[in-house]
Amino acid sequence: MKKTIACVMAALMLSLSAGTASAVNESRGGLMGFIAGCCFGIRAGGAYNEGKEIHWREWIMLIPYVNIVFAIWNGVDGANGMSSSDYAKKYGSAFY
Repeated sequence: MKKTIACVMAALMLSLSAGTASAVNESRGGLMGFIAGCCFGIRAGGAYNEGKEIHWREWIMLIPYVNIVFAIWNGVDGANGMSSSDYAKKYGSAFY
């Protein structure tokens, strides 16, 4: 019974967010904006709604065990002082 209630509540939240979401870019937001924010975090969700794409390093974080390597890589980049403008130069402005 608890699983059913949890599934119904999750479906309700998903349907409400998909129907009422408004984005800066009108072609963004909705279901994919919800998924980007839910799975990849607030930075990726907000950036997606502004017209940016989700970076491949963020997609990799969804794979169990492999994500540990990329989490360490992201941490090393953060410790080295990498900023969004550095990532934009390295990977292009479509992501950052």
